[in-house]
Amino acid sequence: MGSSIVNLLGPAEIRVLADKLDLRPTKRLGQNFVIDGGTVRRIARVAEVSPDDVVIEVGPGLGSLTLALLPEASRLVAVEIDPVLAGQLPLTVAERAPGLAGRLTVVLADAMRVLPAQLGGAEPTALVANLPYNVAVPVVLHLLEVLPSLRKGLVMVQSEVADRMAAGPGSKVYGVPSVKAAWYADVRRAGPVGRTVFWPVPNVDSGLVALTRRDPPPTTASREEVFAVVDAAFAQRRKTLRAALASWAGTPAAAETALRAAGVDPSLRGEQLRVEEFARIAENRRR
Repeated sequence: MGSSIVNLLGPAEIRVLADKLDLRPTKRLGQNFVIDGGTVRRIARVAEVSPDDVVIEVGPGLGSLTLALLPEASRLVAVEIDPVLAGQLPLTVAERAPGLAGRLTVVLADAMRVLPAQLGGAEPTALVANLPYNVAVPVVLHLLEVLPSLRKGLVMVQSEVADRMAAGPGSKVYGVPSVKAAWYADVRRAGPVGRTVFWPVPNVDSGLVALTRRDPPPTTASREEVFAVVDAAFAQRRKTLRAALASWAGTPAAAETALRAAGVDPSLRGEQLRVEEFARIAENRRR
């Protein structure tokens, strides 16, 4: 499989297509379209999509990345919230990669709420997407939760978001996104992306984040219970865990009891704990 059989969209063609659709990228939907062929080829390569992968792409927009991914995957499910773009994408693929059009399924839906039943029977194994900056983390967490078939992912997000998602304990940017992503996957930065590959040009830098699915920490607590501890710990991140978890546990003393039972020093802060330790704390909350 190779991308040479696909006629990728160039910057001029993207603008012509946008004019045809009377499309004005909106900040509300976080629309910044990739217009650089080298970048979409790089994403397809770094994502390591194999011929047996079913890719889910969120926010395909005008189809630049879609066209680069189609030759590499057995099937691609594109989830698009904009009905105009969702209607155009199959036409673009049919025109520029007619031999691959059968691999594409377009789903008109909000990726933060999409459910497996809406994906036409597909069981995606890889998430590859240029994600709108304002919804990147909730989209990734939602898809990892509702699509257990997802084994890996490569997403392009705002550079600061990439740092937060991939951060480890002790980092200044380690927080709720870091811990919740770590529940599902090993997460790492996979390279920077320049501003000029987008139209319109954003006023922030971007980065690639790679995810590899792993089992959640072994725990008797549910995911919801663990995430409730994480949310509480970082809601007041400057406070010690004894103080930050007081409302979650009922009182500061109850929080200290749960922390000590979990083997966690109550004077620590949330930014110092791994996801496994949050899971132990959740286990030891008094019912």
